[in-house]
Amino acid sequence: MTVNGNVSYWFSELGLPTPRDVLDGNASADVVIVGAGYTGLWTAYYLAQVRPDLTIRMLDQHFAGYGASGRNGGWLINTITGGQDGYARLAGRDAAAAFQLSMNDTVDEVIRVAAAEGIEADIHKGGSMLVARNRAQLARLEQLGAHAARWPEEGLRLLDAGQADARIRIAGSLGGGWLPHCARIHPAKLVTGLARTVRALGVTIHEGTRVTEISSGRVTTERGVVTALHIVRATEGFTSALAGEKRTWVPLNSSMIVTEPLPKEAWDEIGWNDFDTLEDLSHVYSYAQRTADGRIAIGGRGNPYRFGSKTDNDGQVHHQTIESLTRILREWFPAAAKTPIAHGWSGVLGVPRDWRATVGYDRASGVGWAGGYVGTGVAATNLAGRTMADLVLGVESELTRLPWVNRKARKWEPEPLRWIATHAIYRAYGWADRLENRGGSRTSGIARIADVISGRD
Repeated sequence: MTVNGNVSYWFSELGLPTPRDVLDGNASADVVIVGAGYTGLWTAYYLAQVRPDLTIRMLDQHFAGYGASGRNGGWLINTITGGQDGYARLAGRDAAAAFQLSMNDTVDEVIRVAAAEGIEADIHKGGSMLVARNRAQLARLEQLGAHAARWPEEGLRLLDAGQADARIRIAGSLGGGWLPHCARIHPAKLVTGLARTVRALGVTIHEGTRVTEISSGRVTTERGVVTALHIVRATEGFTSALAGEKRTWVPLNSSMIVTEPLPKEAWDEIGWNDFDTLEDLSHVYSYAQRTADGRIAIGGRGNPYRFGSKTDNDGQVHHQTIESLTRILREWFPAAAKTPIAHGWSGVLGVPRDWRATVGYDRASGVGWAGGYVGTGVAATNLAGRTMADLVLGVESELTRLPWVNRKARKWEPEPLRWIATHAIYRAYGWADRLENRGGSRTSGIARIADVISGRD
């Protein structure tokens, strides 16, 4: 029987933690970090490394890693959310290239810290595969090749059908692309290891403590007020629940399933021996990994958005989404057709109006923020945490000069426009995918229009 929700398969495998150090009344600190996911934990880690004298408190409404950090697809990848071209238009090519190189280095930085701190998170740096399964996707792959020629810093290499099959045999594959700067991880093992590490450094994580409002020098929770010189908002997809932040970032849902372990003969047929992460080039794309214990975990959008920016139901996912992802899994991998689905779950990711992540700090108010990773945050959170540490400490560095620093997007439209637009856009993308699967050789015009409306173009 398929388990539904229970936060995620990753946490179910480890066992759901009981909230610790619940805030009991008013308190103070040098630094307060709201949100104990990857962004907040990395910020705390680097601050505590450089300034062990600082009093650092973290606040989380459930437990460390409850949100996207403990539910994601396990991709530690060098992706710049929103792409290099947009940042080049904003700040010039050199600045965008520096950003890309910093993201490349970040993948190795996470691996380095995990090894140094004894965090066992099933990390395997095997790169990432893109696969094209129809002619329109193949055309987009060729466009990505042209993009890679302009941005060699990213490292993309195109593969013909035979080369792609040699890495992972996917039914209907016409070709692929491979990125070297990516590692497969177990998300919950990484986030729980980080939480353990920062606690050992003297950081207090107040779990089971819901924050309702952030203002200069003051964080209001349901269990007391915490005052601080510096406050960092690291709430990602849950940002909309804070007073005054309803339209800052939209919480989009992403859903996943994971199989039972596949038999050896199935893996012999599929290959996937380098544990690359995997993504297709459809508009409503799916993403996957081969887990350390021989399962396939695969994800996609499902029901993209809940009215009023509602965020969580402990990972419960619609049965239709489980069925849809199962169908995609078995289309890609016929060898897995008889393998049962063990678990399905969902979570939210933060999406700014321009689909570009940001990290910033307002020295006048003492309030910083980081997030809006649009699902590519496993590595970006580390770069954000290191950058935030420099910003809080007033250190000018190469990181604080990167073009995502102190940049803000305009707010999302109010309801019901937000709900109508989001669902219309994803229906358009789905329609475009269906048309392309019928044999179109170019990207559907419907998808191009949806890109413009969504702000992704």
